[in-house]
Amino acid sequence: MSQVKAIPEGFGTVTPVLNIKGADAAIEFYKKAFGAEEKARMLGPGGSIIYAELRIGDSAIMLGEAVMNPATQSSTHLFVADADAAWKRALDAGATVAMPIADQFWGDRYGVLADAWGNRWAIATHKVDMTPAQMQKAGDDFMKSFAK
Repeated sequence: MSQVKAIPEGFGTVTPVLNIKGADAAIEFYKKAFGAEEKARMLGPGGSIIYAELRIGDSAIMLGEAVMNPATQSSTHLFVADADAAWKRALDAGATVAMPIADQFWGDRYGVLADAWGNRWAIATHKVDMTPAQMQKAGDDFMKSFAK
């Protein structure tokens, strides 16, 4: 078995994450306007897009429908070699916890911090490689447990 890369293939350290209403239409616009290529899509309740990954040139953008938490703003995603160390460093610098760091169903150690200016920073280390089908099943199972 190959070793899992802390920063997944095709990603840099910093990736924008858009939380928007009308994600499906936005994806089509980004394809037409910027030549974006859709690499992944995960559906949630009612067929809404809870995760999509696009590529524009050599860069990734992640986005989802503002259904799960419409008040959540877009954020910046940081892939790092050691999420817990980066988490502690940011907290020590004055960041506050928006979502505690934990191992997540999609295979990342992941949490979200807020800075004093209202910006959200997701910090992650990739730990488990999953196929799109495995990720969709894990997401479906999570949604079922979340609904209970």
